[in-house]
Amino acid sequence: MSNQRDFTDETALLRPERADWLRLRTLILLRWMAIVGQFVALVVADQYYTLQLPLGLCFLAVGLGVIANLVSIFIFPQNKRLTEDEALMTLLFDLGQLSFLLYLTGGLTNPFALLILAPVTVSASALELRSTLLLGGLAALFITLIGVVNVPLRFADGAVFEVPGLFTFGFWLSILIGIAFLGLYSRRVATEMHSMSDALLATQMALAREQKLTDLGGVVAAAAHELGTPLATIKLVSAEMLDELADFPDLAEDARLIRDQADRCRDILRSMGKAGKDDLHLRQAPLGAVLQEAAEPHMGRGIEVIISVAGPTPETRAPQVLRRPELIHGLRNLVQNAVDFARKRVWVDAQFAEDRIVLRIIDDGEGFPPQVIGRIGDPFVRSRRDAQDLSRRPGYEGMGLGLFIAKTLLERTGAELSFANAADPFLAPDERPDRSGAIVEVIWPAAVLIAPAGRLGENQVISG
Repeated sequence: MSNQRDFTDETALLRPERADWLRLRTLILLRWMAIVGQFVALVVADQYYTLQLPLGLCFLAVGLGVIANLVSIFIFPQNKRLTEDEALMTLLFDLGQLSFLLYLTGGLTNPFALLILAPVTVSASALELRSTLLLGGLAALFITLIGVVNVPLRFADGAVFEVPGLFTFGFWLSILIGIAFLGLYSRRVATEMHSMSDALLATQMALAREQKLTDLGGVVAAAAHELGTPLATIKLVSAEMLDELADFPDLAEDARLIRDQADRCRDILRSMGKAGKDDLHLRQAPLGAVLQEAAEPHMGRGIEVIISVAGPTPETRAPQVLRRPELIHGLRNLVQNAVDFARKRVWVDAQFAEDRIVLRIIDDGEGFPPQVIGRIGDPFVRSRRDAQDLSRRPGYEGMGLGLFIAKTLLERTGAELSFANAADPFLAPDERPDRSGAIVEVIWPAAVLIAPAGRLGENQVISG
């Protein structure tokens, strides 16, 4: 099995940079909405409330937004995605334009000052942390400056619109808190969403790779199964011809060549068939054989892997289970994780009953760190230890992606997974039992895993 870093590297190549998630057209549309709102607010304030505003400068600020939009529409294509610097400059323009308009219309006495949160929220969702901190810092600076220096709102009779100082201070403080809170909240949510998206992409790639290998193995095994009888017939007939053509050396040599080539075809198909186990007759296998297949790639790594299957009574035969690719790949990831951290042994214990199948994978390592055990199975979580033993796991980064893939794939088969430690991590080495490491428990309802009876038959044609 390939290391999980392969999937991490592939997803890194497939996903764009953080700023490339943002389309220019999206910001243009948001800016048009802001421009319409600003224009309507200015007209209503002038005509309905008869406020004395520097309309020339105000409409100049709105016009700058219109010009910026028109230039962006005519210069850039519709599918333009912004780089980090381009997105930052676009949001800085919007922040500056809005701040200038607020300066002209009363500063913090203008209730629309709250809209200064919008560019910071967009930046936190789509840009890098450096850009978000810069934009948030400038937003806090601008809102502070326009709270102190601004063109006051005046009524038609020249009276200045005033609000209590306490209200102004509270509004300023609430905007600052909003910048910090919404920025942090939006960034945390966006980061988790994209981390989950990357992890699910890696899971899909892992499953697709396993499915391709399974399909290829099925073609090979089915070919070996279907061609076995014709090749046996050719060999039998050629052997009879060889006996009858003893007096004709040239013809006998041809018959011998046919027999040898039939044997060669049989050997080739037999060797190829060893790699494939998804013939229709092998789409199901005993539970122990499936566990053996999942653990086999990690049995030669210096760690003893002990597999046991137990039923209600010693005489009960292990059930036949469906050999689904996600089942094999998920179990293989769990065994790999246990072998990676074990000292000497890994136990793969399966127990089956009429209603369910329980699998426990236990190692004799140090176990999961208590501080992350509740988050195991989430993508990109450091697992097991804070300080990785690189001599035992060369190149290991401990991002938790392998466990996430295993958990996701096994849950697709109807399983429920839980993670725990077998022993107190604070025990002395001589006090720890043999099974002292991590425990991964997987439970399936028997109906979703046990293969139905009567499914065997002739190999089916593979379409696609």
